[in-house]
Amino acid sequence: VQLQASGGGLVQAGGSLRVSCAGSGRTFSGYTVAWFRQAPGKEREFVAAIRWSGGGSFYADSVKGRFSVSREIAKNTVYLQMNSLKPEDTAVYYCAAVPRLPIMSSLSRSQIYDYWGQGTLVTVSS
Repeated sequence: VQLQASGGGLVQAGGSLRVSCAGSGRTFSGYTVAWFRQAPGKEREFVAAIRWSGGGSFYADSVKGRFSVSREIAKNTVYLQMNSLKPEDTAVYYCAAVPRLPIMSSLSRSQIYDYWGQGTLVTVSS
């Protein structure tokens, strides 16, 4: 499966933005799709994940209550809705996918994901 992330941009602190991850080549059925982010000079970190079948979602503590991950089956697309954005949310956001349902404790490990998109830059100004 190929992943295409889009929707990044510049937003003021407190604002909202939605980024998308479109899958092509095959459907996400049976996959887990995740969002990671990498800020300048920092390591890539887990943001959120969703199980395509059933829609169960999981979040990093740093975004819980502010971000929401969802899927649109007809478009084979996963969304990350980001609200109450903070300057520290500034990063390149990457989507990733794996064709299975890993246990919850492993979802934050980037090594388990087989497919990665190219990233989309989100900049939050103060």
